[in-house]
Amino acid sequence: MQLTARYIRRMPKNITSEEFFRGVTAYIRKHYKKSMLPRLQEHPEDRLTCSAIVYSRLNREIWMVGDCQCMINGEFFDNPKPSEAELAAMRAEEAKRLLATGMSQDELLRDDKAREVIIPRMLETMRQQNISYSVIDGFRIARQHVRIIPLDFRPWEIVLASDGYPILRPTLAESEEELRKLREEDPLNISRFQATKAFHPDFNSFDDRSYIRLKV
Repeated sequence: MQLTARYIRRMPKNITSEEFFRGVTAYIRKHYKKSMLPRLQEHPEDRLTCSAIVYSRLNREIWMVGDCQCMINGEFFDNPKPSEAELAAMRAEEAKRLLATGMSQDELLRDDKAREVIIPRMLETMRQQNISYSVIDGFRIARQHVRIIPLDFRPWEIVLASDGYPILRPTLAESEEELRKLREEDPLNISRFQATKAFHPDFNSFDDRSYIRLKV
């Protein structure tokens, strides 16, 4: 994430999407030792990996690489990993089974045994990155899984966010409030919203959060 952010800060303002994909890939790749490349080619789960959503003012486009989300004049768009919902459902079923055997919610929040069950499947999924879904990882980005949204020259209000906001709203305060309610109602994330991890008591959320709103 830090390398990608550094590249975005330095890239030309008139860069095209294709130039961005090639440029950020090369920038990440040069931070690998050459001796690592054969293993990383065979084991994508070991690569430096992140998602990114970029608004290009000059191209009037939003570029979605990986599992990110946005709103454009109130309309929602996302680009989820293909197996995320399935894995979340598997974890939810296992968590419910453990609760039924007598394990407490607090115990599961502290030690998410249900998540441990899906770790092997998660690793299998990661081996498909830049094959069945796109990410930034120093290897060729799977263009067919990048979502590009063109905008015309009307006024637009845009929200760009990571997937750490399960219910994206037009303002940061509203999005944070939805997150707070979710934690209060279902801290294990196994009911209305299902996720591959829970709200750990020591953290203020269950996933990373990025949010920016702008008018163009």
